[in-house]
Amino acid sequence: MKLATFSTGSGDRVGLVTGTSAVHDVTDLVPGGTLLGAVEGWAEVGPVLTDQAAGRTPVPLTDVRLRAPFPTPRRNVFCVGKNYREHAAEFGRSGYDSPDRSEDLPARPILFSKATTAVVGPGADVDPHTGLTAELDYEGELAVIIGPGGRGIRREDAFAHVWGYTILNDVTARDLQRDHRQWLLGKSLDTHCPMGPYAVTADEVPDVTALELETTVNGEQRQHARVRDLIFDIPELIATLSAGLTLLPGDVLATGTPAGVGIGLDPPKFLASGDVIEIAITGLGVLRNRIA
Repeated sequence: MKLATFSTGSGDRVGLVTGTSAVHDVTDLVPGGTLLGAVEGWAEVGPVLTDQAAGRTPVPLTDVRLRAPFPTPRRNVFCVGKNYREHAAEFGRSGYDSPDRSEDLPARPILFSKATTAVVGPGADVDPHTGLTAELDYEGELAVIIGPGGRGIRREDAFAHVWGYTILNDVTARDLQRDHRQWLLGKSLDTHCPMGPYAVTADEVPDVTALELETTVNGEQRQHARVRDLIFDIPELIATLSAGLTLLPGDVLATGTPAGVGIGLDPPKFLASGDVIEIAITGLGVLRNRIA
């Protein structure tokens, strides 16, 4: 099932997307009228949507404004650094890593977060924050949406806690990331977490490792990888994160970005006003945003 949060000018609504052109308003069928409510009550909500959503009058997607699946997440978005081998190497060579230029692979997952105020939806402009950063970069990523929460989740049970998937752009102010020697500030500027366009339930993705990710900037391919290339796979990430931290329904976990980011190019290519970034993942749609 492909769900979305959308607006028609009178507040956010929840919709079931059919094909690539229409959405069925199901706001009244989900608790609280939000996608988070749907995820939290999915055992009951899922069958109701299956039975009743198709009978709703479809609205063309061109007539609505898609928002991030969770426009205001309940807490920070969890993220993973250096989780593709070639990206770990390019980041190590770049001089932006801390504490040195090591190209070694991480021994354990590198976890950080992005502030909830960074989240915007598909089609939204990304603020370049001119004067604060001059080195804006993109990172196309597969994001996992947690369903049933929990703590101490074993890797063999991890997929039972996955509700679904979406696309995320981990926009990064590289100079802030480098100068502050930590990642929160450089990753969390307002509008620097585009997410969407849809939230796709896990049953629609029989083999998540087979998904392919592609990022283009102004039509030029910059990134291309398969999810099976992750250093730490999704079960390992969930097991690591939940070891002493309770995961909650609706939590979003971005799994890392492949090689081809701006700082990995020779010479580096940073984003500028007017640039258009598109991130496509098999079956999940295309996340498109423009630098304001």
